[in-house]
Amino acid sequence: MPRIFLLLFLGGCFILTSCSNKQYQTLFQQKNSLTDTSTRNDERNAGLYRIRPQDLLQIRNLQNNKDIVDLSPSVTGVQSSFTPNTQQQASSYLVEDDGTVALTGLGRVAVAGLTRVEAQKKIEDLYHKDLLKNPIIEVKITNLAVTFFGEVHTPGNQPLIKDRTSLVQMIGAAGGLTDKANEKNIKIIRGSEKNPQVIEVDLTDISSINDPRCILQNGDIIYVSENRRAIRNDNFQNFSSIIQPGILVINTLLVILALSRR
Repeated sequence: MPRIFLLLFLGGCFILTSCSNKQYQTLFQQKNSLTDTSTRNDERNAGLYRIRPQDLLQIRNLQNNKDIVDLSPSVTGVQSSFTPNTQQQASSYLVEDDGTVALTGLGRVAVAGLTRVEAQKKIEDLYHKDLLKNPIIEVKITNLAVTFFGEVHTPGNQPLIKDRTSLVQMIGAAGGLTDKANEKNIKIIRGSEKNPQVIEVDLTDISSINDPRCILQNGDIIYVSENRRAIRNDNFQNFSSIIQPGILVINTLLVILALSRR
């Protein structure tokens, strides 16, 4: 009888540990690690995104309580007014396939190939020349994002709000690493589908904070793998889920056998 109860206890333990949370473990694996081929110039300019067709720009004049879209194209020499208590909402402007964006009072302005700051200054200078007195133009590129997979609390797409956003900052925006995360093996997948680059980052090394490759770029994929302990636990859970039906059958037979001997 003690053997029967021991087997029943073991069977119960297997049942309790039969749920598996294994996810993402096989994503982005490769036998031969790719080396990063970025040049020093690329590293120096990392994060300085250049505007492309189909980008979405958010543009507003910080010196005016009205949005740029409210300016009349036929009026020249408009004096800007500032109302501190009025909350201004920026409008969105699509960069067309020809690389231009249509702005009221200016017509089509070529912005493709410019950085956010360069586009901001160009638009500011054009409005100052013909329409506004001392404008302060703010430009944001709102469609830039990176994608997280694996052991972060909020996987999925995360927007790149500002220039030169670091990996550590975006991990924070994604809710941080889970207790299953392997902080020594974080992969940044970058580049085109035909020529992807895989950059491996070890966050236990303090020098990774200043690594220019860790300045994220639009379209980057960040994969945080599981640590060894989590993998062992997943393997144990998978093993227990495989043998669980057999344990249940054996337990049932032992109970029937024990009852039949009474």
